[in-house]
Amino acid sequence: MKVLLDIKDEKAQFVLGLLRRLPYVKVKPFTPFQFEVIDSTRTALEELQLIKEGKLEARDAEELLNEILCKNDAGV
Repeated sequence: MKVLLDIKDEKAQFVLGLLRRLPYVKVKPFTPFQFEVIDSTRTALEELQLIKEGKLEARDAEELLNEILCKNDAGV
């Protein structure tokens, strides 16, 4: 089983130390980029589920592309 933990920065080293002492647990911290990708994907999947359940309205693909392109233009 894989588990994602959200630990306060000041307690992270302590918790990681405890986990590393357990012979049946592998600890592999994420880089900030990896976490961002995982978190964004999780959010997208949750939104997709809400759309399927009819609790959230789907967006038009053209609207989404325009939003993405405008964000990219703003960063230039």
